[in-house]
Formats: sequence, C-alpha cells, structure tokens
Amino acid sequence: MNIHKIICFLLVVCFSISSCNYEKKATTETASSIVSKQSISLAISGMTCEIGCAKTIQSKLSKKEGVLNASVVFKDSIANIEFNDRVTSTKELITFIEGIAGGDFYKASETSVKTAI
Repeated sequence: MNIHKIICFLLVVCFSISSCNYEKKATTETASSIVSKQSISLAISGMTCEIGCAKTIQSKLSKKEGVLNASVVFKDSIANIEFNDRVTSTKELITFIEGIAGGDFYKASETSVKTAI
C-alpha cells in the first residue's frame, strides 16, 4: 500500500511539473510570434577572408537576439539581415558587427546594394 501512495505522489508531481512547462512555452511562443520583420543590407569593410571573417560575422549575427536570418557575402562585402525591429535595430546591428573581434577590424554601414540570401 505504501508503494502505491509513493507512485501516485510521483505521478502527481510529474504531471504538475510538465503542465507548468507547457504553460510557460505557450506564453513564450505567443509573445515571440509577434514579429515585425525588417530587412537591411549592410556594407562591411575590413573582411580579409571568407571563412575567418565572413562566416564568423554571419554566425555571430545569426545568434544575436532579434535576428531572424543573416547572410554575409564575402565577395560583395555585404551582409543581408532580416530582423525583428521590435527586438533590435539597424543601429544596434551596425554596432554589433563593429564590435566583433574586439572592434578593431570591421566597419559597417547601410547600403542599398542587395545580394541573394
């Protein structure tokens, strides 16, 4: 009889914990589903190689909060970025890129030239 009580107690605890996680996910997904999508192209100077520079910038941009998609084209020195403008801004993205590698290598500025993402 004692084992049955313990098993029932563990089941109740498990269901309680899983239902709390479900509610938290639903709230987070609802808040993050409100996206105001904006695209921008930035000219980046200071890149010297495709793997060490362009791929590093692209990787770091992709992980930045608010960035939905990022593509850096080394041969054109252009970064095409789709972002949620409720989370980040063009100015923040420029500052972020210029801060990569200690802030000594890259300069970014807005451009009208676009390449395929």
